[in-house]
Amino acid sequence: MRAGNSRATGLTRWQLLNEMGLPSQWRLREQAALRRGGTAAFAGPPATTTPAVSEAMAAVPVVAAAADAPSPPAVSRSAGPPANDREQQIARLDWDGLRDSVAGCRACALCQERRQAVLGVGDTAADWLFIGEGPGAEEDLRGEPFVGPAGKLLDAMLAAIDLQRGENVYIANAVKCRPPGNRTPEAAEMATCAPYLRRQITLIQPRLIVLLGRAAAHAVLGDVGSLASLRGQTFKYREADGSATGIPVIVSYHPAYLLRTLQDKAKAWEDLCRARTLLHTATTSAALPA
Repeated sequence: MRAGNSRATGLTRWQLLNEMGLPSQWRLREQAALRRGGTAAFAGPPATTTPAVSEAMAAVPVVAAAADAPSPPAVSRSAGPPANDREQQIARLDWDGLRDSVAGCRACALCQERRQAVLGVGDTAADWLFIGEGPGAEEDLRGEPFVGPAGKLLDAMLAAIDLQRGENVYIANAVKCRPPGNRTPEAAEMATCAPYLRRQITLIQPRLIVLLGRAAAHAVLGDVGSLASLRGQTFKYREADGSATGIPVIVSYHPAYLLRTLQDKAKAWEDLCRARTLLHTATTSAALPA
């Protein structure tokens, strides 16, 4: 994990926390006690207990499994229709092919009012994958996700845990075209874009996925409950081939929501601290001999 990226912004960690609207007591600190066979955990505020998820997932195969608490029941997934030709074609694309396919996509009505499709931005071999809901007006204009005020807040949040856009971080959205009036993407629109998102995950192979907002959670996990009920849990994203290992997935607030609801910034900081702990644990476990 890269360190020192907060210095690249010209701000101290505490100034970054102030930029996020958090008081100085919200800070990372390594606990003296070691967890999981010597793995140091980065302390955040106590995790919120949330109910286990019990509804069927509809989009991709993900199994719920809490990291720091007794495992909730596994989430079942109803059998869906076989992959069509479009999905099979997308599943074979490399990055150049994926960019071309997204740029020319006419599979749903969102293409009608877009200036350009927005695939994503960042390190294509990143450990961290952040997924939002869809491009806004400025993203549609510039062709990059999370720009403007929400993007500035996300950059401050990343810098506060020693991350930086483009370095070990990839940022994507559930849909690649701007919904009219910046509305929340509809379920059918997210389902149409889902093969692109799945292919991005396969190509990146991140060690951790952070879902920003209810729409992103719906796109990846299915319609499994409110954002409040999903926070504090750890899910596993598994590839369609049914591989035994999975990528840890957590759910947090979208930066645009945090700009409107300042009191939840502390909860988002808690989520980032827990995400950093999860990634540290996953990285350490992967380095241990079999």
